[in-house]
Amino acid sequence: MIAARLRLSQWLSPSFPVSGYAYSHGLEQAISAGDIADAEDLLAWLQALLTSGACQADGVLVARAAAGDPLEPLCEAAEALAGSAERWSETRDQGAAFVSTTNALCDTALRPMPYPVAVGARARALGLPVGEVVALYLQAFLGNLISGAVRLIPLGQTEGQQVSQRLHPTISTQARRLATRPLSEIGTGAVRAELAAMAHETQEVRIFRT
Repeated sequence: MIAARLRLSQWLSPSFPVSGYAYSHGLEQAISAGDIADAEDLLAWLQALLTSGACQADGVLVARAAAGDPLEPLCEAAEALAGSAERWSETRDQGAAFVSTTNALCDTALRPMPYPVAVGARARALGLPVGEVVALYLQAFLGNLISGAVRLIPLGQTEGQQVSQRLHPTISTQARRLATRPLSEIGTGAVRAELAAMAHETQEVRIFRT
């Protein structure tokens, strides 16, 4: 199990070549608009993503793929739930990069698919509890956004880590819930986050792709 956890940690590491650092998931727009101005604002925004936004939907996709569900319906759901062109390119392009690299590492020929589906599909062979896979995926997803926020707001490095630590209880709770949630109950409701992702597409000055 240690070897399996090390492999999953490698796949979800910021150094893994999926260009996660280039995507803010609309966070750049929200900060520019003044919706996120400090650590408390950031925490509230990320909590919303976890409980009703893209993190929740991604968690279901990771879980269902890791549990062995057919991949095609999961890929279709991922595309349908991408609320904007940039959100679709974010999950599609990261998924393609993830599959390309893990194919080389694992000597397989998995086809490109949206990022959460790809992570879950690859994790099937690790034999880890589905809830653990989901929790580590959510932690990595949010860690990437916190890293961007530290630069954009800006926040101190310690403040960023405090936000990350304060998210742990919600990550744990959501991972347990999402591990068994069926695809028929997937959905998102973080409207402000989706609107920020859409508005980012026409933001004139920006650093991130999304």
